[in-house]
Amino acid sequence: MSPHAAGESYDVIVIGTGPIGQTIADRARAAGLSVAAVERELVGGECSYWACVPSKAMLRPVTALADARRVGGAREAVTGQADARAVFARRDYWVTNWNDDGQANYLKGIGADLFRGHGRLDDAKRVTVETPDGGTITLTARHAVAICTGSAPVFPELAGLAEARPWTNRQATDTSEVPRRLAVVGGGGVGVEMATAWHGLGAAVTLLAQDDGLLPRMEPFVGEIIARAYAEAGIDVRIGATVTGIRRTSDGVTLTLEDGGSVEADEVLFATGRRPLTDDIGLQTVGIEPGSWLSVDDTCAVLATGDDKWLYALGDVNRHALLTHQGKYQARIAGAVIAARAAGQPADPAPWGPHAVTADYHAVPQVFFCDPQAGAVGLTAEQAERAGHRIRVVDVDPGAKVTGAGLYADGYTGRARMVVDEDHGYLLGVTMVGPGVEELIHSATVAVAGQVPVSRLWHAVPSFPSLSEVWLRLLEAYRG
Repeated sequence: MSPHAAGESYDVIVIGTGPIGQTIADRARAAGLSVAAVERELVGGECSYWACVPSKAMLRPVTALADARRVGGAREAVTGQADARAVFARRDYWVTNWNDDGQANYLKGIGADLFRGHGRLDDAKRVTVETPDGGTITLTARHAVAICTGSAPVFPELAGLAEARPWTNRQATDTSEVPRRLAVVGGGGVGVEMATAWHGLGAAVTLLAQDDGLLPRMEPFVGEIIARAYAEAGIDVRIGATVTGIRRTSDGVTLTLEDGGSVEADEVLFATGRRPLTDDIGLQTVGIEPGSWLSVDDTCAVLATGDDKWLYALGDVNRHALLTHQGKYQARIAGAVIAARAAGQPADPAPWGPHAVTADYHAVPQVFFCDPQAGAVGLTAEQAERAGHRIRVVDVDPGAKVTGAGLYADGYTGRARMVVDEDHGYLLGVTMVGPGVEELIHSATVAVAGQVPVSRLWHAVPSFPSLSEVWLRLLEAYRG
């Protein structure tokens, strides 16, 4: 806990110290503002200990082996599956064994004061902190309070769910025993990634998804390609499966399905959506419904506070994009805005870089590190048409058209799509699925965010023979 006296005022109070909270704390401190950071769990948040970092630490050994098996000469040297104990040890290293001293010291190093405990709004610009020893500290913000409390899993309403002790993303990333059978309910990002990870560690995985399939917010072909790859790998993929009942017995968990079938497993992971962690942070004291998503303007100021721009909501809680990198982007925006307003300067849009003070969501990138990987930025074809754009859709099979893809993996299977705005001549969206595409998405993000004309993309020459040559093939297909 901070050595400062209870009741002290700060320029900025940050509730939640995950990557987003740390980023806005850093930006505020860089502007010379004093910062109080409040954390009820581990400094570093969900991303550092139970989501992005541990999941990727578990996935990389699995996908590295999968990549090796796709290459003649390497394939012959792969004689077994991933060593689960070594994978868990690698994960534990990356989550620092769930010890947050390093990240707490980071906050101290930038000059922020850390208050451990449950932070709640107690009126405009006032936060009370219920400390672990049962005490209460009251903090007052001179300029801003930033809500960075993240999100939590949503479960379906099923009788007996609590008794069945289902996994969430937390158990899926901090467990160190491989279940013989794992059922994964949900075809979104957590579901597909954890299906890849635990299958690679030796579990027999059944993946249950609704009618809209796997990764339904991406182009439809993404989920179709991943589902085929999973089936070929031995994952039991069931599309259109709705769980209507759950029961734990001495033999494991039984899931009853709407079609009358059932699934037997030792453990079950529910990856069926997220809710904002705003139910117990005192929103009612400032006239906002507890538990709600927080609507914000393009500076991430909460709309419900009106013209008095003192409350900001960053990351998952504002529902723009439940992605760490987008939340950190918002934190950079809000940090610049708060600093400008604190100095009595207008928070007008600036032309570039870290000084930009309005958020733009037309080029949100996302990558899923399943096998095969999937990535996208901007709009899908359906989204673009629904928004009224006149578009042209261009698809390429990298395995058939890109030499670098064939060299990367024997029998490379994947697909790339770009959605072109025909009235303006630039890209509205790009989607890719296949081995190695996670490192191609930033080039797509630059093209979409920068609204680079297709005519200029011709001069961005990809290196031969790399996967990036898919860009040339897409442009050739567009030219026809």
